[in-house]
Amino acid sequence: MTDAYSGRCGGDQPCQSFEEPESELLMSLSTAVPAIGAAFAASLVEFVEAFTIVLAVATLNGWRPTAMGALSATLLLGLAVLALGPLLSLVPPQPLQLTVGILLLLFGMAWLRKAILRSAGIVPLHDEDAIFAAERAQLVSEEARRTTSRNWIAGIAAFKAVLLEGLEVVFIVIAVGAGRGLLAWASLGALVAFIAVLVAGVILYRPLSRVPENALKFGVGVMLTSFGVFWTGEGLGIGWPGQDLVLPAFVALFLATGLVMASWLRQAIHPEAR
Repeated sequence: MTDAYSGRCGGDQPCQSFEEPESELLMSLSTAVPAIGAAFAASLVEFVEAFTIVLAVATLNGWRPTAMGALSATLLLGLAVLALGPLLSLVPPQPLQLTVGILLLLFGMAWLRKAILRSAGIVPLHDEDAIFAAERAQLVSEEARRTTSRNWIAGIAAFKAVLLEGLEVVFIVIAVGAGRGLLAWASLGALVAFIAVLVAGVILYRPLSRVPENALKFGVGVMLTSFGVFWTGEGLGIGWPGQDLVLPAFVALFLATGLVMASWLRQAIHPEAR
């Protein structure tokens, strides 16, 4: 018989609890949720950019060669994730966390810097409609100069677009998920983003120009930088206060810093707007 107060079963034998402590659950969620969010938001941005180019190619040369090129690149990227995932499990955790942390820190700060400059009006916002028109014009010019098959040009253009944008997705998914065995969760975030862009693109059949790309890039930069600081500290053996629960604090810190810097730069460039 179980004693609810002593925690013992049948005399002096301790009971084994199968319920995960609430604190451990919170710490797991505090790491998993930002990982999924970062992978989803970053993948959404990259997939939107890839879809714009693929759509421009398809409207000019048809969907069959374009789809073949895009599908080939997607399969290649999927194989890269499947191959690198098991290999990373062979690397000792601390050196892996340090390496991934530094890379994420550099990558995240680059995204955050560009998002701050765009938010301040120093760098123009990403315009999917303009990119769509430019890609079509470039393809028309390329077809006029070459005697190569139009289908071949379309397939190569779609392959390059998906591969180049997808490489960033693969890096973010692996980097965000490798530190704590969250590769499956990060991959799920990227997969949901891919499906969302594909469905929206098929329904609208036009560039997804209404997606708030800069806001997403701002958020991705914040999350990647936060993960970078967290993993770098873990790799250096730093014991963070609250362990995984410190990650949301990093997100809030970098978000506030980025918003303040964007506002300050905007006022410095346009003092009449004060």
